[in-house]
Amino acid sequence: MKHRVLIALSLNIGSLLLAPALMAQSSDIPRTEYGVPDFQGTYTYRTLTPLNRPAELADKAVLTSEEAIEWQAFENRRQNRDLIIDSVGGAGYPPGVISYNNFWYERGIETIADRRTSLIYDPPNGRIPPTNAAGQKRRAETSEIRRLSIGPEARTLADRCLQMGGLPMTSGAYNNNMQLIQTKDHIVIVNEMIHRARIIRIDSEHHTRQLKWEGDSIAHWEGDTLVIHTQHFYQAQNGRGSSASMQLEERLTRIDENTLDYDFTMEDPLTWDVSWSARLPMRRIEDPLFEYACHEGNHGLPGILAGWRRYESMGMNGDGTPKE
Repeated sequence: MKHRVLIALSLNIGSLLLAPALMAQSSDIPRTEYGVPDFQGTYTYRTLTPLNRPAELADKAVLTSEEAIEWQAFENRRQNRDLIIDSVGGAGYPPGVISYNNFWYERGIETIADRRTSLIYDPPNGRIPPTNAAGQKRRAETSEIRRLSIGPEARTLADRCLQMGGLPMTSGAYNNNMQLIQTKDHIVIVNEMIHRARIIRIDSEHHTRQLKWEGDSIAHWEGDTLVIHTQHFYQAQNGRGSSASMQLEERLTRIDENTLDYDFTMEDPLTWDVSWSARLPMRRIEDPLFEYACHEGNHGLPGILAGWRRYESMGMNGDGTPKE
């Protein structure tokens, strides 16, 4: 984390990365009755810009305006579920559920304003660092437990409709919206996905070691930037496959009247040998948040487990193959 500023300054787009911080120092920004910047409102963070830089753009950090228009048209067509033939693409191309037509998606249709080819800016290649040996071992063990489908605790929180997306906040297929609420002592971030609320204390130290699915979050102000630090995660598979030891720093700064700059760094020695950082804009919207009712998971989990138990009762492996 301590190298964040040096790395950001060394980028070719350094002037663009610094602009939000410079603009946010204006005395004209709205403030709460407690004297801190007023970030309250509902925002969307959907964007067509991917978290990881695509392989075909490996040597290109920023698109020209003409390239961005061309790439947007290509991606919007590629990801249009109504144009995919099951026998050709299936549910795995591009990521998403084939049975949902394009009406239900809310992934964004444009790149971010500075036309970066990835939300990740550190490492400079714009991609999440390779998983280290400890992370690979943990993921393999978890994958095997899920393959055996021992019980509900072996399934993902997404299967159980308890958590999707998780932290940090990055653009996905839909529900890329959040509401931010401020009081004197707390910040509350309500995400539309799984309608979860993070209650974040304004504090300089973590006073609990209670493990939580989304960790224990505290926040402080650095000038006009809100800095959120989260640790003490409950389970061993969190955002992007990180472990329970993962630590997340999020920074929110006002760019203009209707836009927040969201910058985060993930650090987890049990998953990656180096930390990595990304940033994206959050734009104010007038629409309210809607309840996310995950009925598929509520009904699907008993079916998943019942199917495996049925195979086992027939003397077969849980995946239907004969036991040796």
